[in-house]
Amino acid sequence: MRFAWRSRTVRHITTGDIVADEERSRITARIQPNARRSEVMGFTAGVLQVRIAAPPIKGKANDELMRLLSDVLGVSKSNLAIEKGITGRKKTIVITGLGQDRVVTLLKGH
Repeated sequence: MRFAWRSRTVRHITTGDIVADEERSRITARIQPNARRSEVMGFTAGVLQVRIAAPPIKGKANDELMRLLSDVLGVSKSNLAIEKGITGRKKTIVITGLGQDRVVTLLKGH
């Protein structure tokens, strides 16, 4: 079984003696569109299960997924991106600005 979470340093911002690392986490998610309501169901075999109320037409389900994850994780939608699977149910989502431990805690607690 491959664990879907990874965290790595994306870039270094250097200003004089100050070096800031920007964290980035990846998550694999399986999306179920046309659900009664949008909700995070939890993890199954390392994959996040998410129900989305929007239909998979013209990106509506992807937009609703970004809105839901933004609310659950407490980050802006600009910190979330679909890296793989834009048209499929299985997606790789990149979360910028939160470490792996914080993302797992927020998603499991929801």
